[in-house]
Amino acid sequence: MPTPNSSITDTPDKGQLQVNLTSEISALPIENATVSISYTGVPDSQLEQLTTDSSGQTQTIDLEAPPLEYSLDPENEIQPYAEYTIDVTAPGYEPVSVAGAEILPTIKALQNIQMRPITTDESAEEVFVIPAHTLYGTYPAKIPEDEIKPVTETGEIVLSRVVVPEYIVVHDGSPRDSTAKDYYVKYKDYIKNVASSEIYATWPANTIRANVLAIMSFTLNRVYTEWYRNKGYDFTITSSTAFDHKWIPERNIYDTISVIVDELFSNYLSRPNVRQPILTQYCDGRQVQCPNWMTILL
Repeated sequence: MPTPNSSITDTPDKGQLQVNLTSEISALPIENATVSISYTGVPDSQLEQLTTDSSGQTQTIDLEAPPLEYSLDPENEIQPYAEYTIDVTAPGYEPVSVAGAEILPTIKALQNIQMRPITTDESAEEVFVIPAHTLYGTYPAKIPEDEIKPVTETGEIVLSRVVVPEYIVVHDGSPRDSTAKDYYVKYKDYIKNVASSEIYATWPANTIRANVLAIMSFTLNRVYTEWYRNKGYDFTITSSTAFDHKWIPERNIYDTISVIVDELFSNYLSRPNVRQPILTQYCDGRQVQCPNWMTILL
């Protein structure tokens, strides 16, 4: 089992953080917002107070993080990232709190937050609690599926060719959970979020590329085959690791992953003489064993 959180006491390295604020309605940047940074779980531990510029961005700051080798050692069971809480207030907008933002050493974390304009006399704080990274926490194992879906003439395959969508609809729960919320997410933002949730951004660039290609191929298979819509659902993919990938609302991403997703976003993996992207299933190879599948560890 993982050891207790050592993100505060064992932090000889530094990571970076930049916060970017936009309006949920207009997508315009939010200037002169106040951003407070503190240790998650430690009351009154404010470390920094920042102000956003005309682009809605804070300056980039250094924050303590665990040793780099923690995230590079497949056998390591100590939490390899530090957790911080980001509290944001801005005139005319409801306050937002993100607890559990994950700071890895040597790289830059990017925290994008959409703020909701105040529409009544009272404002309510919107709180997001980021769960543990999938390589550190415990999540349901992927339920095996065929990597290539049957193509028939009955209309099951809606698209005649592979199309990289601008947006996808993410169901934040298992497919049958009717209480789970659906999110309209830009495709590239979805891939960056999933990659940041399922691999460590400190890994070598080519390792990140391989994992990003697998995530994109899996996602585009869901898009191409209209997998969930053909089962009567109104979404593209879920956030359940038992069925799809782990996607987390308002979680931070990383610059190393963001650059690679921008580089590769129109690519996917397939088989010879197979038009559809393959459903590239994988596991971490440590907590979950998956013979004949890809593993995502170094």
